[in-house]
Amino acid sequence: MDSVSNSSRTVRRHRLSTRLWHWLNALLLYILFTSGLGIFNAHPRLYWGQYGANFDPAWLVLDRFPGWITLPAHYSLAMSRHWHLAAAPLFAFALLGYMVWSLANRHVQRDLALTRSDLTPRHVWQDVKDHARLRFPTGQAALRCGMLQKASYIGVIFVALPLLILTGLTMSPGMNAAMPWLLDLLGGRQSARSIHFIMAFALLAFFLVHIAMVLLSGPLNQLRGILTGRYRLPEDRP
Repeated sequence: MDSVSNSSRTVRRHRLSTRLWHWLNALLLYILFTSGLGIFNAHPRLYWGQYGANFDPAWLVLDRFPGWITLPAHYSLAMSRHWHLAAAPLFAFALLGYMVWSLANRHVQRDLALTRSDLTPRHVWQDVKDHARLRFPTGQAALRCGMLQKASYIGVIFVALPLLILTGLTMSPGMNAAMPWLLDLLGGRQSARSIHFIMAFALLAFFLVHIAMVLLSGPLNQLRGILTGRYRLPEDRP
C-alpha cells in the first residue's frame, strides 16, 4: 500500500495480483458453492468417520436446498459434479499462485502478519469495539488492516481455503488411491465431507460479513479500490 501523494488523497491501495485473484476467486467460489449444494442434495446427511449411509447415525440431517440456489438451478447430480470438478482445479491453482506470489512480494509479511502489538489485550478489545460501533479507520490508518481483518484474511487464505481443497481431494476415490494418507489425516471420507461442508459455510459467513463491511464503510470507494487499485482516503475525524 502506497503513501498519499502531496496533491491528492487518492492512493494506490490494491496490487493487480490482489485484484485479479479477488475477482477470479469470487467467481470460482460462487460456482463451487452453488454446485456443491447441488451435490449435497443427492444425500443431505453428514457423518463422522470412514462410513456413512442412510441407516448410519448422522450428526446433521437437512432437507434438500432449493433448486434455484444450486448450479445448474435444478436437481442434476451429474451437472453439479461437472461444474464443481471444472472449477475446483482452477480454484486450487489460483490459490497456490496467490499464496506463493504474496509471500514472494512480502504482501503477507508487510500487510497481513499479526504483530506483537496487534495481539495485546488492549489492542484486541479496541479493535472489537471499533467494529461493533462501525467506527472505521480514517486517514493513513485506512490503508492498514486491523487486527480482526488480518486474522480473518490469514485464516481464510492459509486455513479455510486449503482445508476446503484438501477435504475435496479426500472425497475423490482417485485421490484416495494416489494419496491414501489424506484419509488418515482427515479421519476418513465422511469426516472430510463434514469438514468440507463446515468450511464452505464458514466462507459464506465471511463473505456476508465482508460485503456488509464494504457497504457500511463506503461501497463506491471500496469498489473502486478493488477494481482499479485507486482508493480515496476517508477524511480524518476532528
